[in-house]
Amino acid sequence: MIKLAILASGSGSNAEKIMAHFQGSTKAEIALIASNKVDAFVLERAKKFGVPTFTFSRKEMDAGVLLAKLQEEQIDWVILAGFLLKIPEALIRAFPNRMVNIHPALLPNYGGKGMYGHHVHEAVKTAGDTETGITIHLVNEHYDEGKIIFQAATPVTPEDTPDTIAQKVHALEHRYFPEVIESLVGTSTSSVTDVG
Repeated sequence: MIKLAILASGSGSNAEKIMAHFQGSTKAEIALIASNKVDAFVLERAKKFGVPTFTFSRKEMDAGVLLAKLQEEQIDWVILAGFLLKIPEALIRAFPNRMVNIHPALLPNYGGKGMYGHHVHEAVKTAGDTETGITIHLVNEHYDEGKIIFQAATPVTPEDTPDTIAQKVHALEHRYFPEVIESLVGTSTSSVTDVG
């Protein structure tokens, strides 16, 4: 059984979809939900699925506490689902090509430090773009610059607001993220860089 850990900082709607997707799977399980916020709602969602949780501070993550926990739990893959802290290089090196993130835009557009959640949707609206979407990518040492695995687009109309753009993007996230994770973890770690 492949063991997955999800890192999340907030509500955890994507994490919930992923937990539901892998419930009863014979191939992979969500073995841990970890958050840098003790009051993140994702921790409540984890309880509903009986998934163990772990909280940590940025300082503890930088000191290797999170990495030690992931190793202790024998985690194979790390999934970032609305996790806002920059991942330390030691943690990335511990999971080469086995750490995946989702970004609420079509990278390389609207990526980088500070570009998350509503900031992205406001930027898309301000730019007058006619489409936006999601990007699922591997994690490297730079914000939103890892190898792109999957993208899906949705139209943006002149009537759309940042809120309605967010709704469209969330729908794509919930539809595709669990499936893409399943296809990724089903490949061997040596060939994952060739996916997509």
